[in-house]
Amino acid sequence: MSEDMYPEFPGVEPFGTKRTPSAERAHRKKVVARGYQIFGAMRWGQLGDGHITARDPELTDHFWVLNWGVPFVDATVEKLVLVGPDGAVTDENGVPTGAVNTAGYNIHAPLYAARPDVVAAAHTHTQFGTPWSANVEPFRALSQESCAFVFDQAVFDDEEVEVLSTDGGRRIAAALGQNKLCILRNHGVLTVGRTVEAAVGWFVQAERVAEVHVKAPNGRAISDEAAKLASESLSTDHAGWRIYQWLNLTM
Repeated sequence: MSEDMYPEFPGVEPFGTKRTPSAERAHRKKVVARGYQIFGAMRWGQLGDGHITARDPELTDHFWVLNWGVPFVDATVEKLVLVGPDGAVTDENGVPTGAVNTAGYNIHAPLYAARPDVVAAAHTHTQFGTPWSANVEPFRALSQESCAFVFDQAVFDDEEVEVLSTDGGRRIAAALGQNKLCILRNHGVLTVGRTVEAAVGWFVQAERVAEVHVKAPNGRAISDEAAKLASESLSTDHAGWRIYQWLNLTM
């Protein structure tokens, strides 16, 4: 796949680029930091809620996350910390540093353990994802963007909105199953991806879908047949990756 395939994304490595472990780590961290900046530009995470994480390519039971207390808009690669399966927080050299949001650890650590295919996960509390989650209902095919999720979603019907333990995270992972989107009851939306770009892109798109559902709850859905046809191009990992590229250009 050549970069010429993406003239709208100058300088961007092609989707599916293979990298050395160290180069892949650097890439994932760069996209995680940029993902936080994108979320911050949308005025998300202003109350300290939410997290974007990426699995380390070598220490695969560890993940990278923004140091606790750093505003999303101020995220940089240098402000990310590495979280181990026991919750220990270190820098890239294994030196203890920083802290991780408790709920972030409780949700993401069990999720990565349950889904070895997942490279990244994203969750925060948003203007439309959170209110829609109070309905405890999946998305319907109410818009073109909805078709990316209607056959690839789950609902976590549980009142542990604080997610005070890894047991809660394991229940979220079980509810998510093999899907890329989970609607967390009374809490919001969580997305996962096989790239960091996809996890971020899917989350932003899910918020747009949630807005349609909140504003047009009784809207007429398109048929399953039409939704499945649209999902063939809208629900792929590549599609999620492309959404992130557009966000990266415009935010």
